[in-house]
Amino acid sequence: MKNLPNFIIIGAADSEAAMLGEQLARQTGVMMSTPREPNFFSDDNVYAMGLDWYVSLFAFLGPGEICGEASVNYTCLPAGHQTVRRMKAVVPKARLIYVMRHPVERLIAHYIREWTKRTLSGDIHAALNDHPQLISCSRYAYQLEPFLNAYGADNILPVFYENMQRNPQEILETVCAFIGYGDTPRWISALNTPHTAQEQIRKSPLRDAIAGNSIVSAIGHALVPKGVREWAQKPWKMAAPPELTRQESARLKRIFNEELQTLGKWLGINLDCDRFRDQVALAPDRFQKI
Repeated sequence: MKNLPNFIIIGAADSEAAMLGEQLARQTGVMMSTPREPNFFSDDNVYAMGLDWYVSLFAFLGPGEICGEASVNYTCLPAGHQTVRRMKAVVPKARLIYVMRHPVERLIAHYIREWTKRTLSGDIHAALNDHPQLISCSRYAYQLEPFLNAYGADNILPVFYENMQRNPQEILETVCAFIGYGDTPRWISALNTPHTAQEQIRKSPLRDAIAGNSIVSAIGHALVPKGVREWAQKPWKMAAPPELTRQESARLKRIFNEELQTLGKWLGINLDCDRFRDQVALAPDRFQKI
């Protein structure tokens, strides 16, 4: 019998879904794919590699282990519009986990990541017009509805980043119970790696090639004072987190509040941008029928 994932973290991008995947990977009896984010069902080029390639990601599954992957691009509609159909055909019984955070904060984190990767180069004001994916990935009801229709509300676990910050051990236990993990998991605080604009270093092929040399890197850290290294990195760092104008904030809130109203109905709670952090503390660990 082919090894296929028992569970998949399907998003959302820049909501620390990767951190949750790392926590799961450190639990005895849980295996995460390598690469952790294969994007098999959403990326046409990867999908063309075939099912045998995907199965090979879980080839080293040990006796009694459960396995999963974490591809946040699975919830990046309108891109990857065939994702749900492909996934349902291959892993119809997989348990799905969807990690969300405040939609505006997620959007800003997404922008910072793309700026760092040089996928976009303009400021956030231009990016909002030129890269609609920044907005659509924060439209959680829009992204979730196809999965809820295909897999059912009982097979998708809603997780909120804000609750992971507040009660990480409790959230991890909820996730592990959902995926059928029989032991008691342990949240490893040392793995927490918060990302801020000041920490992001923009890609530079020449600089990265030099810095990536282990010998050069070792010498640099040994001989160059930390303050000098930080000064040298300034040209590739974002000076400050991007700020939205009042008009942009109002427009985004209108868009996201409509989405959150629908999401809230599915969860049986009220949700809006202004009170999001406090509201999600009351969120159940299951969706209602939609």
